[in-house]
Amino acid sequence: MNTRNLKNTLEQEGYAVLDSLYSIPEIQQITTCIEEASQNGNGFLKTKDLFAIRQLINNIPQLKKIVFNENLISLLSTIYTTPYFLTKAIYFDKPSTSNWFVPYHQDLSISVNQKIDSEKYINWTYKKGQYGVQPPLSILKNTTTVRIHLDNTNAQNGALKVIPRSHQKEIIRTDQKDWNTQEEYTCAIKKGGVMLMKPLILHASNRTTNNKQRRVIHLEFCNQALETPLEWLEYQEI
Repeated sequence: MNTRNLKNTLEQEGYAVLDSLYSIPEIQQITTCIEEASQNGNGFLKTKDLFAIRQLINNIPQLKKIVFNENLISLLSTIYTTPYFLTKAIYFDKPSTSNWFVPYHQDLSISVNQKIDSEKYINWTYKKGQYGVQPPLSILKNTTTVRIHLDNTNAQNGALKVIPRSHQKEIIRTDQKDWNTQEEYTCAIKKGGVMLMKPLILHASNRTTNNKQRRVIHLEFCNQALETPLEWLEYQEI
């Protein structure tokens, strides 16, 4: 799939898959960098079912040069016609014996530097020293998620399932069951490939059943400013 077709697919279907955005040596560089990093502080979460690093680029800044390779920059420049930037970076490691699963949901929260009184920003949270909030719909519509796969991923080790085109319904109350799980699609992706998705698409993942690890770097990008004095907590120019 060329990048132009990929952009159209992303806009229409709410997701797209692209193989081989990263070479195997690049993937090895990324994993080595993460493995050698200090694992102290609020950004690091470890349980028997999940290891995660929040604010990944802030906690391991040396990753930025490796992750933002020419292929990723070219891809993002095709998707965005105006200046864009990184707004969130998380590392997920679902171990080979993980019983952790995630039900269908939309990604409605962004990370910001402070809490303010605003009718446009709702559902505030405060976890691990950072504020989360649901922003105006225009912010979510202009956000693109890129999931970099560090392992071969399929339905047996937690590949994301999506409901194609569900992002077109905007905010969905999943408890109403007015969306069709009969149309779900499992995004099996090879090591070094990426999945792109709109945060409003319904997505989920199953427990691991094949004893295979699933490691993913989750990046979010946007081209929209927030209401003053709010700022993106993890803002990074690309």
